[in-house]
Amino acid sequence: MTMVIRGVAALALTALLSTAAQAQTKWDMPTPYPAGNFHTKNIVTFTEDIDKATKGAVKITVHPAGSLIKHADIKRSVRQGTAPIGEMIISLASNESPIYGLDSVPFLATGYDAARKLYAAQKPYLEKLLDKEGLKLLFSVPWPPQGIYAKRDINSVADLKGLKFRTYNATIGRIAALAGAIPTQIEVPDLPTAFATGRVDVMITSASTGVDTKAEDYLTHYYDTQAWLPRNMVFVNKDAFAKLSAEQQKAVLDAAKVAEERGWKASEEEMSIKTSALKAAKIKVLPPSPELKAGLAKIGETITTEWEASAGADGKAILAAFRK
Repeated sequence: MTMVIRGVAALALTALLSTAAQAQTKWDMPTPYPAGNFHTKNIVTFTEDIDKATKGAVKITVHPAGSLIKHADIKRSVRQGTAPIGEMIISLASNESPIYGLDSVPFLATGYDAARKLYAAQKPYLEKLLDKEGLKLLFSVPWPPQGIYAKRDINSVADLKGLKFRTYNATIGRIAALAGAIPTQIEVPDLPTAFATGRVDVMITSASTGVDTKAEDYLTHYYDTQAWLPRNMVFVNKDAFAKLSAEQQKAVLDAAKVAEERGWKASEEEMSIKTSALKAAKIKVLPPSPELKAGLAKIGETITTEWEASAGADGKAILAAFRK
């Protein structure tokens, strides 16, 4: 009888340990931006919300600033299952499909209301693309509007000619080409060194990136062109997501919904705070001259037309929905 009791106890303990092991999920999450960046902070809160909602059953460790996987490799890594979840700027994948580059088409959506409308029009097509790759969109958050940074006066598009123009996607490369500049691929962590060594002369990015990388150490001017609001996306490997219980899946999706709303609000706050910080750091924050604004708008019209042609029927449908 004692042997039977001991055997039953051993089996029960084994089952308990097995269940506990199966119940706990640990994910590593690569992200491309520094720990202090508002996108990363929002993601950390997102993971904490999941931890609380699942009572510790799903734990996600965030690895910021490309420390685990470099930005350009994050999407492929999540698709292959090397990492189960990740974050990237959507337009980095624009060479795979024009749909990924829509939010970075310049002067198409130039404010937060327009950017939300564009996201709503794009989202079903974005989800469809990701689904084909075994990925699931969780949420998407914009950067503040983009402006031009330089070490000199930029009063017209002609002033960009021949300058090395920092790019991080195909669309910005096209802007550089249309302006007569030289497209140069530089990731955010490399910006200070790239400017200091002359590898790049000018860039178009948000006030947030300028503050994060201490632009005052290597640049002097910021032109508030309000060019577009590029978005980051957080996505998960579908197979990894499917292994979660129904309750855990709901916890992830609920946390994602909250993170998206929180992120959009944080982006607007970021725009105000970081623009003020640029001024405080003695960066010249200036509106674009009428000549520069007109020249950039012309470039934007060209790129929108090109984008629509390349995106085919889906592109036409998205723009039609956006323009309603």
